[in-house]
Formats: sequence, structure tokens, C-alpha cells
Amino acid sequence: MKNPPVMDATTRRWRAALFLFMLATGVSMASWVARTPAVRDALDVTTGSMGLVLFGLSVGSMAGVLASGGLVRRRGGRQVIAAGAGLLVAGLLVIAGGAALEVSAGVFCGLALFGAGMGLAEVAFNIEGAAVERTLGRPVLPVLHGCFSLGTVVGALLGMGLTAVRFPVGWHLAAVAVAVAAAGVWTVRAVPAGTGQEEADPEDPADPDAASAAGSEGGGRHPDGIRGQLAVWRDRRLVLIGLIVLAMAFAEGSANDWLPLLMVDGHGTSATAGSLTFMLFAVAMTTGRFTGGPLLVRYGPAAVVRASALVAAAGVALVVFSDNALLAGAAVVLWGLGASLGFPVTISAAGEGVRNASARVAAVSTAGYAAFLVGPPSLGFLADHVGLRNAMVVVLVLLGGAALITRALRTPPSGAVGEPPGTPAPGARQSDLV
Repeated sequence: MKNPPVMDATTRRWRAALFLFMLATGVSMASWVARTPAVRDALDVTTGSMGLVLFGLSVGSMAGVLASGGLVRRRGGRQVIAAGAGLLVAGLLVIAGGAALEVSAGVFCGLALFGAGMGLAEVAFNIEGAAVERTLGRPVLPVLHGCFSLGTVVGALLGMGLTAVRFPVGWHLAAVAVAVAAAGVWTVRAVPAGTGQEEADPEDPADPDAASAAGSEGGGRHPDGIRGQLAVWRDRRLVLIGLIVLAMAFAEGSANDWLPLLMVDGHGTSATAGSLTFMLFAVAMTTGRFTGGPLLVRYGPAAVVRASALVAAAGVALVVFSDNALLAGAAVVLWGLGASLGFPVTISAAGEGVRNASARVAAVSTAGYAAFLVGPPSLGFLADHVGLRNAMVVVLVLLGGAALITRALRTPPSGAVGEPPGTPAPGARQSDLV
């Protein structure tokens, strides 16, 4: 077996920068979530009105996610990360000001900015992480996502502590904004320019964007409209990978949105126990992402994601069907460990050994984040009719389906899927490695 390349100082700094900023985004997200009750009290609004305020985060996040892939293809990952970091910082500051001034519209606008920054940065980070993986020849994305999970744990603990001592929420979020700004500046300086920018090859008949790119006034760039971004989905393998990431992201997002309430309403635990159960899930997610690398090297992504989906399904099944609250609480460890690797490993597989790697990673990332952000809230409508525990059967079914199609995660034997034999894989494309 060929030894992976030795990591040089530039690549080491590149990777460390991605890890640092993902940690910072996790801290910022959890800091907001932990202080949500304090913000509601400051605004003096009802739960329904607070739901409308929170809608700003969903709107901003989806806008950022949907725009990120095309922007990376035009400008490169570094510029998109810089824009995302700026929006994150601005959003936190506006939220802090809105809470301090008790203005609901201010918090809504701040959440929209924060969500847009998160969406832009997340997709760009997946593209950067996949490029680092291709440079090093070993897994990076699981640890990258593990840094975000670790950040959520740190942010949650920090938020709980500051809430206990009644520290003003405005000053708390402003301090987090300063930390995110510092991490963002260092990250943008360490990330190389041009990652994710792709040139169409007018002579390559397998490139679906080649013809339109060759005829465009600008010469060789891929089209950045909806048509160009949808072209990668013509590949059956990518469609199956997209279905896997939908299921795994849905499983993770469902726990983030509903796990505390699931334990309180579904198993009769206290609110404190529900929060601790979610913390247990977050720790399990973090542990799985930081320790999954050796398993991927030894067994490959298809086997690891299949096992992960089954482990997560076992955890969800125990939470849904067990009447023992203690057993259900312990089962979230299986849920968290099983869900931990699905998202990053699937995104990595989307860009491995194929042409247009960055476009494919962006497409799968967008699908995953859409499932993560939009899918789980829909369980609330179902829960109104069948109860929250029974609604989680949807998660169980999706995980079972994902386990059946993980063969799509195997690396194509030669070249890219759908390309003639002998076509070089673009894992070492200059725009992704410099």
C-alpha cells in the first residue's frame, strides 16, 4: 500500500485553521441555544412569538446553504469562508444588541445574518476539508465535524455556567463574536486561495457543463446557475450518496431539535434530565467523530457508514420503544455514536475519485444541511397526531434504508463514475490542492 503524503507546514496550518474555526462555530451556535430562554425573557414574548423570531435562523441558514456552492465555484472557498465569518460575527452582535435593547425584530435580523453566515461557511468548509483529505490521503472530515461537536459541548457548558450566575446575555454573545472574529481572521489567512474553483474542459464529453461553459463569454468556468448545480445529480451513484446523507443528517438534526423534549414528554423525565440527555448525545457525537478515523482506514467508508446507521437505528429504537427512561437515556449514546460519522464520511465519499469533486461535495453538503435544518421540524406536525416518540419511527426507517445502499460509498475502481476508462481522477486538481 502506498504511504500517504507527508504533511508540510502549509497543509498543517490549513488543516489546523479549519479545525479552529469549526470549533468556534460550534461554540457560537451552542452559546445562542443555551441563552435562548434568557433572550425570550428579555424580549418578553410568548412562545409562539419566539417561534417567529427563531424563524430568522432557518431563513438565513437555508439562504446561505443554497448560495454557498455556486459562490465557492466562482470565488473559491477562502472568500466564501471570509464572508461567512463576517456574517456570523455581525449576526451575533446584532442578536446581542437586540436582546439588550429588547427589540424582537433586531434578534430576528441577527439570527438571519448568523444563519446565513453559518450556511455559507459550513458548505465551504466541507469543500476545503475534502480537498485536505485528497492532499493527505487520509480522513479529515470526521475530525473537522468533531471540532464543531466539541464546540457545541463547550458552548453549552459555558452558556449553562453564565446563565447560572446571571451574566448578561448581550455581553456573553458579544464576547463570543469577538472570539469568532479572531478565529475567522486567522483561518482566512491560513486557507489557500482557489479551493473549489473549477474549470470546465470543453474537450471532455463526460463533463456535463463543458458545452455551455465553452460557449459562454467568459471561457471555461462552470455555469453557476441552478442548471449547472443540478447537472452533477445525473450520476446515479451521487443520488444514492445524497439519500444516505439525507438519512444521516435527519437522524442528527432530529436529536438536536427534539431529544430534550422527547425525554421530557415521551419518558416523563425532568427538564434538567432532558438537557443532560442531550449533552450525552453531543458528547457521543464528538467521541465518534474524533475516534472514527482508524475505522475508516481499516474498513472503508461503506462498511463504517452501514454499521453507523445500524447502531444509530438501535439507539433510536430503544428510545422509541423502551418504557424505561433510564434505558432510553442511555440509548442516546448509541444514537450519537451511530450518527456521528454519517454526514462527514458521506460528504468525503462524494468527492473521492471523481471529476468535479468540489461541485459534487457542495451538492451533497447542501442536501445534507437541507435535511438537517428543514426535515426535523416537520416531525412536530406528525407528533401532533401520533406523539413524539412514535414520530421518531420516521428516523428509524430512514436509517434502515441508508444501511441498505451504503455500497454507493465505495470508491470508483478507475476514474470518475460515468467517465471513460483511463480518465484521470481529479483528486489532485490544482485548484483543490494549492
